[in-house]
Amino acid sequence: MKKIVPWLHESAYLRPLSPACRMCAQGSKMVVLVTGLCSTQCFYCPLSFRKSGTDRIFADEWELDNEHDTKKLLKEAEYIDAAGAGITGGDPLLVWKRVKTYIILLKETFGDAFNIHLYTSALKNASHLHDLVSAGLDEIRFHPLPPTWNCMERSPLKTVIRDMLNSTADVAVEIPVLPHKETEIQSLITWADHQGVRWVNLNELEFSERNCEAFRRRRYQVKSDISAAVKGSAQTALNVLHWVQEQNLDIGVHYCSVSFKDGVQLRNRIKRRARSVARAYDVITNDGTLLKGAVYPTNLSLLRLHTLLKTTYHVPAHLLLIDKEKKRIELAPWILETIAPDLIRQHHCCYLVEEYPTADRLEVERHPLPIV
Repeated sequence: MKKIVPWLHESAYLRPLSPACRMCAQGSKMVVLVTGLCSTQCFYCPLSFRKSGTDRIFADEWELDNEHDTKKLLKEAEYIDAAGAGITGGDPLLVWKRVKTYIILLKETFGDAFNIHLYTSALKNASHLHDLVSAGLDEIRFHPLPPTWNCMERSPLKTVIRDMLNSTADVAVEIPVLPHKETEIQSLITWADHQGVRWVNLNELEFSERNCEAFRRRRYQVKSDISAAVKGSAQTALNVLHWVQEQNLDIGVHYCSVSFKDGVQLRNRIKRRARSVARAYDVITNDGTLLKGAVYPTNLSLLRLHTLLKTTYHVPAHLLLIDKEKKRIELAPWILETIAPDLIRQHHCCYLVEEYPTADRLEVERHPLPIV
């Protein structure tokens, strides 16, 4: 009998485990949201209002200007030293030609070992999956809709999955874990096992800005005060894992927790990016965020403040930067802590700022100086 392997941050699996999942755990998978367009209206979709229903493209948090803006796509892969990419949406098959172009480009740039998986409901353009596999797609993760979980023989995905099982790509099923749906999920896994599907990924259900109203209507609750996960989703997933173990099925099953995504996958990915994008004045924290000093002028232009810091306070040029976007001067935090009292007397605002090293430079915290 196979053993359930406890993994990182409450996740667990029964072997085999997708190579893509291992890469995600290392933070080495670039997430390519190739479109926000989708042919389904899943009530649990976590995609933000900003991305949902729009034909926008993101490489991790970095938005591409258009589908031909492949420079950012490749640069993001380089920044995180990516070993692979996960192509998602929306539904990528709605823009399958774009997906094919990206697969070919990524394989040509980073080599055949660069692992690419795709997540799709495959309700439209499924016939073009063969084109994507021929281009180098390594794994297809099918998303059957919940009403079909216990009747896959009547699902439109039945023929598509069986067809792709004869291709060179690994075939998987990936679904959210709806609380108390053990019977339906077990039925789906049994069917997938009989077809020869390699693994099933079970994602802990999570509240987002887009799905929260639909969740409340269904009386879903958060798991705890510090988690956006849905109460009961994790227990349902673990119940299913134990059931699969008892049935001694060949198929691999991976339960991916919300805390795994945040505390392992994202954390490790931003650590990798931080090592690539950190400037000489940035301090990389244990979480992979960047700590820097920031001065916001009140009575000087950015250029004059920059000159003042170089000439009067002798801040080395490589530890200083004009940030026009955020209207501030960035500099080494250890230097700013020393000179902040004098700058404050001149009515400048001084902070220690902590940001993600991602393209959107999301600010985590800021502390005014001097710190008392």
